[in-house]
Amino acid sequence: MITVQLNRADFEYDIHSLVKAFFPSEDVSVGVGEREAEGEISFHIVTNYFTDSIEIMFFVPGEKQKPEQKRVMEVDFSDRKETKNRLKQAYYQMLCEYAKKSLPWGTLTGIRPTKIPMAFLEEGRKKDFIRNYMKETYFASDEKIDLSIEVAERELHLLQKLDYENGYSLYIGIPFCPSTCLYCSFTSYPIRMWEERTDHYLDALEKEMDYAAEHFCGQHLNTVYIGGGTPTTLNPRQLERLIEKIKKSFDLSHCLEFTVEAGRPDSITREKLQVLREQGISRISINPQTMKEETLKIIGRRHTVEDTVESFYLARELGFDNINMDLIVGLPGETKDDAASTMEAVFKLNPDNLTVHSLALKRAARLKMNWETYQNLTFENTNETIALTAEYAKRMHMTPYYLYRQKNMAGNFENVGYAKAGKEGIYNILIMEEKQTIAALGAGSISKRVYPDGRIERCENVKDVAQYIGRIGEMIDRKRKLF
Repeated sequence: MITVQLNRADFEYDIHSLVKAFFPSEDVSVGVGEREAEGEISFHIVTNYFTDSIEIMFFVPGEKQKPEQKRVMEVDFSDRKETKNRLKQAYYQMLCEYAKKSLPWGTLTGIRPTKIPMAFLEEGRKKDFIRNYMKETYFASDEKIDLSIEVAERELHLLQKLDYENGYSLYIGIPFCPSTCLYCSFTSYPIRMWEERTDHYLDALEKEMDYAAEHFCGQHLNTVYIGGGTPTTLNPRQLERLIEKIKKSFDLSHCLEFTVEAGRPDSITREKLQVLREQGISRISINPQTMKEETLKIIGRRHTVEDTVESFYLARELGFDNINMDLIVGLPGETKDDAASTMEAVFKLNPDNLTVHSLALKRAARLKMNWETYQNLTFENTNETIALTAEYAKRMHMTPYYLYRQKNMAGNFENVGYAKAGKEGIYNILIMEEKQTIAALGAGSISKRVYPDGRIERCENVKDVAQYIGRIGEMIDRKRKLF
């Protein structure tokens, strides 16, 4: 347990995120005044906000009368952005000294680091200016700064295809999976428990589609993404029903990309892929996460490495020429050598896109909720492993085109999407960069309205499938208020 004591409420989220980035396996408590801590305290931080300064003191157990580190900085609280940056810089330097390590992204804890270079590039700033700014302001490493600039440049080029004034994108959520993976915190339910009500779910989804189609009539639909969960847990008839409904309800003449996240190899059959192919789906995902059998069993995936290979070749046989594969580095028990073996197997398959995730220990995942069961497993992710995945992507003639971060990621790294030229997933960029309105339909989905001035408003659908079906009128009313 790490405790942070404030003399008044301010910047709690930023402090918590930064301390947690250094110590992802520790519980971190941030609050006003002294409080009783549950469990053994690793160290204690006191932060005092005064009229024009901030004082930070680090205390270790047994030395609470005298701080191990102390810093005082002058600040102007009327400039909250600069005050936050200076506070995080001081915290970062003190945490580096205490932990004897630095973080690849420095003080950056948000999930969209490319927003910073993208904003500067749109202003016409030079790359050297961006590098210096990110180095001096956030203490980010040279490698991550260069990666973020490269991705931002590519994103800007790809987003030129979009209609910002009159365009929007559509997300359809299918919240069912063959089983729930150990690390997953998304809205998903085992399909075997819902098979008899899946058509009822589609009934409700179609009502939501009818509203969206009516509201956005006359606007240009740029991308469609069917995700989840695992959309291919639907049977072939249901998949055909869903896609036919989309095609009948929405004008796809301006659609640049239609993705179905096939996802789990244990949900893929020839019949389902044939439906997707016949319906003209342009992009699919087949996601192994790892090519190590032992790890697949640990994380609760009911497929084998051979299932992944067979599903991939079946998709190629049926003519799919834009296939993404998702991988996770830092899975329990895996080493750099395991990551190398996985990358070698993927290299032989030669997909068109590759998304490399760093494992995130999410609070709502079974891995975190049942931590005592898994805490003796090793969770290894290093600069060398990340570099290895990037090198394999380069060997497959792929370049990075989007990236994002999550809380509590193994090694405090990032998720990177790589693609061959012309095979980039535009929706992936949109969901991260928040440049276009997204109508998100289905249980657990979150719609975003992006205004011309960049302001963003959101509305959420309930996560529970039964609640979604029963309250579909309310879900539509929420969207009426948003849009």
